[in-house]
Amino acid sequence: MGSNAAGKPPAAAAAVSWEFHATGPRNLSTPGWRDLIRSSWRDPNYRRIAMSCFVQAAYLLELDRQESRTGEAALAPNWWKPFKYKLVRPLIDSRDGSIYGALLEWDQLAALADLIVVKPQGAPKVVLALRGTVLKQLTVVRDLEDDLRLFALDSLRGSVRFTGALEVLKLAIHKHGSANVCVAGHSLGAGFALQVGKALAKDGTFVECHLFNPPSVSLGTGLRKFQEKASSVLKRYISRSGSSSSSNVSPGEEQQAASQVEVGEEELNKEVKRWVPNLYINSCDYICCFYADRSGVAAVTTEKRSGVHSKLYVIAKGPSKFLEAHGLQQWWSDDSELHLAVHDSKLMYRHLKSLYV
Repeated sequence: MGSNAAGKPPAAAAAVSWEFHATGPRNLSTPGWRDLIRSSWRDPNYRRIAMSCFVQAAYLLELDRQESRTGEAALAPNWWKPFKYKLVRPLIDSRDGSIYGALLEWDQLAALADLIVVKPQGAPKVVLALRGTVLKQLTVVRDLEDDLRLFALDSLRGSVRFTGALEVLKLAIHKHGSANVCVAGHSLGAGFALQVGKALAKDGTFVECHLFNPPSVSLGTGLRKFQEKASSVLKRYISRSGSSSSSNVSPGEEQQAASQVEVGEEELNKEVKRWVPNLYINSCDYICCFYADRSGVAAVTTEKRSGVHSKLYVIAKGPSKFLEAHGLQQWWSDDSELHLAVHDSKLMYRHLKSLYV
């Protein structure tokens, strides 16, 4: 449930130069004074590109550390500087000293150089970017430990990375407000971003969340799905048995009870829709594809529709081989065609429903 930088295997990643000008997004508009009139950050495509680049920077911070690249030789800074952000602090795993995330903040001094006197409308003040698995000797043990934790338990709460990411986000929210804070992650990092976002949402704090190729396969999810089906069958059986053996319940009382259940479900749906994360899915990626509907084909529509549990972006024209389909690079690529599918993902609904029941 992870990948090397941008989803490449170790050999391929070594052969790729992650210089921003070489492998970064093409035709990226440079922020300028025009953003004060019409902010690029209000464009969902620009937002997706920026967030995926920030997550790539988190990958490269760790690769820079492992390969002793510092100063001008470091690759990571070039992935946040074009968007006028700066590194506030790296998130470090106390188990092995690896960098698993980056807290980035709007850099007003850098923006002034391009005559941007205030932060453009829609640009987050702070972004927490979380990387996925890096299959290299110095990080693979702890990364796979968290991969297995997520697969077996469908939870990352026992990881020091969960605790660290949640603490950093809470501090940022206290300083800047939840409306100015955003969290993004890829693969395992998307798993952390989702669970940290859920923890905040459970306390009534909602932050913008971007999940690239989030893991959708786990034993925990399978067991819960089985329990839900078994419970549903048992309730129907008890209901039928009760209705056949009892003559004291009037049709009016039965209808009232059914109405109360329906109202309760409706209220639950309203609660679930209070926090709407953004998911970016490639159907050829078997790690994340189960966030799509049962047929694997998402219902494509426009972004104007409201009342959904999540914004599910499905790549329509992109890599079909697994390693590339699970990679991060596709999300800043100009060659990708995204459709916004706003059908209700049953898997995401189960994730969010757990906040309120």
